[in-house]
Amino acid sequence: MAFKVGDMAVYPGHGVGVVEGVETRDIAGSRQTFYVLKILENGMTIMVPTANADAIGMRDVIDSEEVDVIYGVLAERDLDLDKQTWNRRHREYLAKIKTGSPYEVARVLRDLFILKGDKNLSFGERKMFDTAKGLLVKELAVARGQPEPEIEERLSEIFSD
Repeated sequence: MAFKVGDMAVYPGHGVGVVEGVETRDIAGSRQTFYVLKILENGMTIMVPTANADAIGMRDVIDSEEVDVIYGVLAERDLDLDKQTWNRRHREYLAKIKTGSPYEVARVLRDLFILKGDKNLSFGERKMFDTAKGLLVKELAVARGQPEPEIEERLSEIFSD
C-alpha cells in the first residue's frame, strides 16, 4: 500500500496521522525510504520504513460504512467476559490494541466498559480504557468527517443502552 503526502493513515497503537512527507536516508550503509507520519492526537512524528509499512500494520483510515460496524461491535452485550486476572487481561488487551485493528480496539473498549459496570477498574485498565477510546474516537471522527465530541456523544448513547 503506497501513501502520498497528505494522506491520512493509522499507525497501530498511536492512531490516526497525516503523511507529511516521504524521505530517503542512508542508515547503516543502506538507503531507505520512510513515510514521515505526524500523529494527530499528540503531534508526535514517526518515521515508518516504506518497505515495512504493511508488516508494521500501517493502514488507511476505515471508510464511513465501517463506522456502523464498529458501533455494532461496541453495542454487543451478550458476552461471556473472561474472569482472568487483571494482568493477563491487560496483556491481552494491549496485544489487541497493538494490532491496529479498529474492531479489536472496539472490543477492548466494550469489554472494559462492561467490566467497569461490575467492578472498579485498576489504574492500568482505566488507562487502557482511555487509550482505546481515544484511538477509536479519533479514527471514527476522521472516517465520518464529524467532530470528536459528536462521536463521543454517540459512544455515550451506545454505552447507556
